[in-house]
This record gives sequence, C-alpha cells and structure tokens, in this order.
Amino acid sequence: MSQPMEDRVAQAMAHLRAAEQAAASARAELDAASVTARSADRSVRVSVGAKGELTGLEFLDGKYRTMAAPQLSAAVLEAANKARAEMARRVVATLDPLTRMTARGAAPERMGVDWESVFGSLLRETSVAEGPTAMSRLRDEIVEDDEDDKGRQGGA
Repeated sequence: MSQPMEDRVAQAMAHLRAAEQAAASARAELDAASVTARSADRSVRVSVGAKGELTGLEFLDGKYRTMAAPQLSAAVLEAANKARAEMARRVVATLDPLTRMTARGAAPERMGVDWESVFGSLLRETSVAEGPTAMSRLRDEIVEDDEDDKGRQGGA
C-alpha cells in the first residue's frame, strides 16, 4: 500500500521548507562567522570570514619591529592559514548536513560534497599540537638561517 499522492507531496513540501529554513539559518550563521588565529611565535593575529577572506591583521606586542621581513611574512601566512583552515572546518560542519538532504531524508554518500576537492589542504592544516605545517617549517628555517647568519657575522 502506497501513500496517497497528496500525502507524499505534502511530505516533500514540508521537507523542502525545512531544508530552505536550514539553508537560511546556515547562511546567516556563516555570514556572521569569523575565526581568529595567532602565529606560533605570537607576533601576528589574523581574522578571516566565512569565505576565507582576510578581515583583520594585527601585529602584537611590537614584535614585528625586530623581525626580518621573511620572518614577519612567514608569521602572517602561518596565522592566516591557521584561521582559514579552522574556518574551512566550520563551513564543512555547517553545510555538510545540508548537502546530504533529499526529499526522502539522508542522501547516499555519493550525493554529498567532496569537501577535500573544495578546500584542498586547508582541511588538513591543523593546530601546532597536531604537527608542524608548511608555514611553521618555513618560519623555523628562517629563524635557523638568521641564527646562522648572526653566528657567521659574530665569528668573522
């Protein structure tokens, strides 16, 4: 026994309204979303919006005055990438359930979005506790190079 057509249409319309409301709520949440991250050396703080756009950049405690340009650049990039990675994870957490909705409920896995193809390595960029990132390795190399240069200058 199948449901009468009117019941199925009513259920589909109710599901569509729920999906529209969930999408509007997710959009409002993401429109207001912001993530802030600091570089590991705590010299830079960066904020990004839901699309990964830079919305704020602060140089903290005057540390930038004593940093070489490559060090400062690495710190800015590190903080920006941390913030963008966290925002990417927030976007996925907010939108993934919506991408899996169909008129009959949860969609099969193949109906979801391949977030890795959308955000790439950002979803793998993590906090310092989970291991060094490309930016932190670059900063470490720059610091080591500066220390080597000072040692050569002082020993010459």
